[in-house]
Amino acid sequence: MDAGEGGRRGAERGGLRSAVVVNPVKVADLDELRRVVDETLTAAGWPEPLWYETTVEDPGRGQTEQAVAAGVDVVFACGGDGTVMSCVSGLVGTEVALAVLPQGTGNLLAANLGLSGDLAAGLEVAVEQGRRRLDVGAVEGHHFVVMAGMGFDAQMLADTSESTKARIGWPAYVMGAARHLRDRPMKVSIRIDDRPPVRRRARSVLVANVGRLQGGVTLLTEAEPDDGHLDVAVLTPRTVRHWLQLGWAVVRRRGRVPRMEVFRGQRIMITSNRAQPRELDGDLIDPGRSLRVEIRPGALWLCVPRPAQDPDLAEDAEAVAERGERRVEDAEAVAERGERRVEEAHRE
Repeated sequence: MDAGEGGRRGAERGGLRSAVVVNPVKVADLDELRRVVDETLTAAGWPEPLWYETTVEDPGRGQTEQAVAAGVDVVFACGGDGTVMSCVSGLVGTEVALAVLPQGTGNLLAANLGLSGDLAAGLEVAVEQGRRRLDVGAVEGHHFVVMAGMGFDAQMLADTSESTKARIGWPAYVMGAARHLRDRPMKVSIRIDDRPPVRRRARSVLVANVGRLQGGVTLLTEAEPDDGHLDVAVLTPRTVRHWLQLGWAVVRRRGRVPRMEVFRGQRIMITSNRAQPRELDGDLIDPGRSLRVEIRPGALWLCVPRPAQDPDLAEDAEAVAERGERRVEDAEAVAERGERRVEEAHRE
């Protein structure tokens, strides 16, 4: 569905019904967040959204399923990577679209949308109704949109403190990574679809649907979010020099990255000689010796800055952020005028 079609449908229905699934721990001022979201959506002709708060016991999947049962058209995931991943699991296989209102410091999906922590841009993306149907990866009943990982990448996440992330943002992950550059590799067997297994001494194995990491760095230039395949990156650096060579090639976006092999498939089974930390879309899951990933093609509708079939989901992100700022400002002005009219009526 393109933006024009979505806009016509929204106008015919008087605006889309929506829900916000919010992690209150990640939000500095929940009341202010609700005010901005409610004012902006109602000014755009949408009904006020339903609101659901996540809990430690349920980080978002159950609330998302409640929103779907209530008949919403869009679910806003408002929190960090864990909140987004939980919302994805609640939306897979439905016709309800996911929109991202990033909070916190992770937000891998928001990074791939070019949204960073911009609330106005996240709202504008949803209101403009650009939609893209994406593939989704499935792991042990969980789902991811960006990537799953086993080894170094998950260890880096585990050793990056929340306080450091809150203080300096995504560069905190570099500090977490530095602690493990000299760790010994894991012996892995990687079976892709029905092919013979590939055996390597690897530091990390990533299974990716899209290719952008934190800080806007693109690791996998060929990864596309709706091609029916997952890209498997096997990282095999053994020394700090190897890491520097790999990192420099990624930053320079060279065609060939040293110490990294890339495969493609739909079913991936990774088995290690010992238990390893594991992660999905930047959120840690329980450690284990294996990681089994399967693709679910076209299982999720995602609100994107540009609905065209461009491999880069962040296309048009800067322009949509500017439009979003104007929309929020206009909505606030309308709300202020309404408040003044109410005050004047009371005085009369």
